[in-house]
Amino acid sequence: MVLLSLFKNSNQAKKNLLITGEDAFLNDYLVRDYVKNPALDQLEKRTVDCESEGIGELIADLTEASLFASEKLLIVKNPIFLTGKVQKKDEKNLKQLEKIFEKIDQSDDQLVIICNGKIDKRRKISKICQKNFNLVDVSFKPYEVSGILKAIIKTENYQISQSALQLLLERSDQVMEAALSNYLKLKNIATDQKITTEMINANIDLSLAQNIFEILTKALSHNYQEAILRLEDQLREGQSPIRILAVFESQLEVLLAAKILLARSRSEMDVGKELGIHPYRVKLAGQTRISIKSLEKMLLAAIKLDYGYKNGTYQGPEFLKMFLLAV
Repeated sequence: MVLLSLFKNSNQAKKNLLITGEDAFLNDYLVRDYVKNPALDQLEKRTVDCESEGIGELIADLTEASLFASEKLLIVKNPIFLTGKVQKKDEKNLKQLEKIFEKIDQSDDQLVIICNGKIDKRRKISKICQKNFNLVDVSFKPYEVSGILKAIIKTENYQISQSALQLLLERSDQVMEAALSNYLKLKNIATDQKITTEMINANIDLSLAQNIFEILTKALSHNYQEAILRLEDQLREGQSPIRILAVFESQLEVLLAAKILLARSRSEMDVGKELGIHPYRVKLAGQTRISIKSLEKMLLAAIKLDYGYKNGTYQGPEFLKMFLLAV
């Protein structure tokens, strides 16, 4: 339970786990790490998806003896019985499952439930789980991605400098799923378990948001030729003007909000928490040499252009290029 211990556990003395958090990729990564525990090697391992296989299948696995081992480890995905999606036909099975969970500590088997959404705490079975399972809370704020990823890398005995970590996060748009996925790629090619900026530059491409931010940055510095060249690269790669414009709008909104809050003498960390973004993005906003008034004007122009594309008034990339040239 090495990586799971990085997060809030309600009672590590309990062997049955209920993992909650909205990032499914991270949840699965943590469970795969947990299953690698040598103490679990002799257990038969099964996975039950309650959404596709039903609650009845889970009950059958919990009540039937294993043919291959004296104990088994059950990994439960999409626990609809905890999220309020149970249909009337499942009510009988739900009652039976409640009785099983009430005595789950007495079972030789182990249970790991992965809930990638919010639990309906009003349900009786949710209250039973809270009492009889070790609840592992894997929820996090966007500005916590850096700290979590750094802790995972350290726990897995890999080394990464702060500059390399920051570059990895930039290439991942500060998004946990993307950052963790990119880290996995780097693990496979790392020598001496060291992840360097050179490795990241050579193997992890700029993200869509990063590429588009570069376009916006070039336009803001009046390097229009480079901005248009980068825009054309994205169009050739299949990005539509509407999608590119949507990212422009999002980035302009963040820039504007961050600049307004920074102008009120708020710290980068506080602004990051309030906007739900990484402090590094706040720092970039503060370094961007453009006035709040100009950003407001640009955002309104982007919104107007977006509306024109969506209602069919504008078609093709030329209007998007004109928008950049007017920055």
